[in-house]
Amino acid sequence: MVIQLIIRTFFVYIVVVITMRIMGKRQIGQIQPFEFAIAVMISDLAAIPLADESKDIYHALVPIAVLVVCQLSISFLSIKGVRIREIICGKPAVLIRAGKILEKNMRKELYTINDLMEQLRFNSIQSVDDVEYAILETNGQLSVLLKPNKRALTPEDLNMNPPAESFDYDIIIDGKLIGRTLERLHIKREWLDNALKEYGINDYKQVFYASVDNNLKLFVQKKGEYLE
Repeated sequence: MVIQLIIRTFFVYIVVVITMRIMGKRQIGQIQPFEFAIAVMISDLAAIPLADESKDIYHALVPIAVLVVCQLSISFLSIKGVRIREIICGKPAVLIRAGKILEKNMRKELYTINDLMEQLRFNSIQSVDDVEYAILETNGQLSVLLKPNKRALTPEDLNMNPPAESFDYDIIIDGKLIGRTLERLHIKREWLDNALKEYGINDYKQVFYASVDNNLKLFVQKKGEYLE
């Protein structure tokens, strides 16, 4: 009986993981309300055959499959039409314009002053007067655009044209060499071995983490080098 429960649990877990993967890669803070509702329902349905042994697996699988079809159908319709997307997901609401809080929109969205100020602090903004626009997105996140005189300077403001930033690729993780990084950047193992020797490293197992960018700049941290 215990073995059967373990198998059922593992099977349901795999089904839920695959289901969530099919539904997309967005983070919790990025999903729409209907997607959140479906995710909660799927988690509840997955627990049915685990909590009640008299229930067969299909009592969870069939409803989950239906919910996935519903979610994919709604997402497809949302992509196809702006009007449908507004009906399903709602529309963004402007809560601050030119440093002034729009009370009517706040009441309509059931958004309190405390909620607004908290989100502004999350964006490192202390004063409403510094905000040109604050928009409540359909997923509940607050997008903030500062007034021109409050924004940070950019290289464009200073007529500068800095080089494009390079991207760091994992090349060794916990002593394991990431072969695909060598292939992507056309790096030979001989080059990597010689570069590691400059750090006093003769074995990949001595490396806790290492990365390399497009310019072949290597970052290395040895195992046990920083334990705190």
